[in-house]
Amino acid sequence: MIDFSVIAKWYEQNVGLVSTEQVFGWLTYQQNNPLLFNSALFLGMFLLFYLIYILTANTHRFRIMYVVAFSLFFYYKSSGIFFLLLIFSSVVDYFLANQIHKEERQGVRKFYMGTSLVINLGLLAYFKYTYFIVDNVNILFGKNFSVGDIILPVGISFYTFQTLSYTIDVYRRQLDPAKSFMDFLFFVSFFPQLVAGPIVRASDFIPQMYTKPKLTKLEISAAFSLIITGLLKKAVISDYISTNFVDRVFDSPNLYSAFENLMAAYGYAIQIYCDFSGYSDMAIGLAILMGFLLPPNFDSPYKSRSVTEFWRRWHISLSSWLRDYLYITLGGNRKGKIRTYINLFLTMVLGGLWHGASWKFVFWGVMHGGALAFERYTKNFIALPKNFLVRIIQVALTFHFVVFCWLFFRAKDFATAFDIVQNIGAITFEPTQWWAIVQGYSGVFILLAIGFLWHFTPTAVNRAVRSVFNRIPLVIKAILLAFTYWIVYATASAGPQPFIYFQF
Repeated sequence: MIDFSVIAKWYEQNVGLVSTEQVFGWLTYQQNNPLLFNSALFLGMFLLFYLIYILTANTHRFRIMYVVAFSLFFYYKSSGIFFLLLIFSSVVDYFLANQIHKEERQGVRKFYMGTSLVINLGLLAYFKYTYFIVDNVNILFGKNFSVGDIILPVGISFYTFQTLSYTIDVYRRQLDPAKSFMDFLFFVSFFPQLVAGPIVRASDFIPQMYTKPKLTKLEISAAFSLIITGLLKKAVISDYISTNFVDRVFDSPNLYSAFENLMAAYGYAIQIYCDFSGYSDMAIGLAILMGFLLPPNFDSPYKSRSVTEFWRRWHISLSSWLRDYLYITLGGNRKGKIRTYINLFLTMVLGGLWHGASWKFVFWGVMHGGALAFERYTKNFIALPKNFLVRIIQVALTFHFVVFCWLFFRAKDFATAFDIVQNIGAITFEPTQWWAIVQGYSGVFILLAIGFLWHFTPTAVNRAVRSVFNRIPLVIKAILLAFTYWIVYATASAGPQPFIYFQF
């Protein structure tokens, strides 16, 4: 084992810029201070990493090992000793996928595939659902079972789905296995998307590993743009709204007015969007700088005219995963209309449970699953006229349904969610009081307005802005990125905040 404290002490004595404790903290896992994209520490580490990465462009094998090493270190800094669990899952799925690919007997192939499902879903169930299962058993049967402390590894839901999709695709003869275990581990552990997606398909990602990384000016511009917008969404809009307003109302909704409860509901809608899409933007941008294209994960979801469209625009990598590996496996729309509705409903219920081990997440999935089935049923005999007014009404209804569902997603329990619903239901038109609240939370409401305006900006305007950004010299773009990090650092009152989807 390397004694990092000795290295840190030498650095302090010979350089004297930082303390031993600081350097030790940079190199070891800190449970209350995980490594985040929106932190100065990550920026410094990535710059050092990237300098060497550029030099490895012509050495495929070393580049693979170098990125794997940094990715495992990144995950260690995010989740501690659980980086060993990531390696274990990778070993299991690499071995089983190879056996599935070589085996011709269908019964044996099914056995290997079943083994992969049992191990992967078993680990996920243990770490994520043990408390949930034990609590419900105790309630149902009047028992008093208990379990010790179980820590949920960061990102386990994401990389479990990623490795499962690889094994399933090999089983379906849609994909050949990776050429080596190190290549497969590169795919699983690739740090930009490791802990919160997008969920990447091996068929899209692995072929990119065997090509020499090349960056055009346009790709560099896109990467800088995504990282800057991701930082602003997450660290400026989402974090500020959360810590200064949304969290307070959701913690004690009855201490706040009906108008504040309503604004907190809208606030959480833009908070979770800016938080999660901000992470995805940064992940995709970092991957581009490394020569990899990750799939888009968000497409202005609150512009959707239906819940069906919403799930084509929100967390696209998860919704497509659920469609291809769960909905279609259940039978999709091939078993008749009734089964189609049931399959849609069950897919979303299980998707809700994927988000968290709680009945409120199941209920959230039930509401979305019910809406999808209802829309699928009614589209057969309801044809709405296509005009601007109808579109506005559809978007407004869909948005408010999604916001209503978010209440149960965000609230700590059903009682809190229903308190918020009841409080909002008692709202009365009091413009003087409303304006006083807006003035009292002026910073929050300014960022809330910016967040929604940004989200609902027409696509043509966004293209024009990107076109202008593309023409800016690279040096200016780098300065803008550095300035963005400075803004994040200067405005963070409580340090970098973890991403919401780290808990899933």
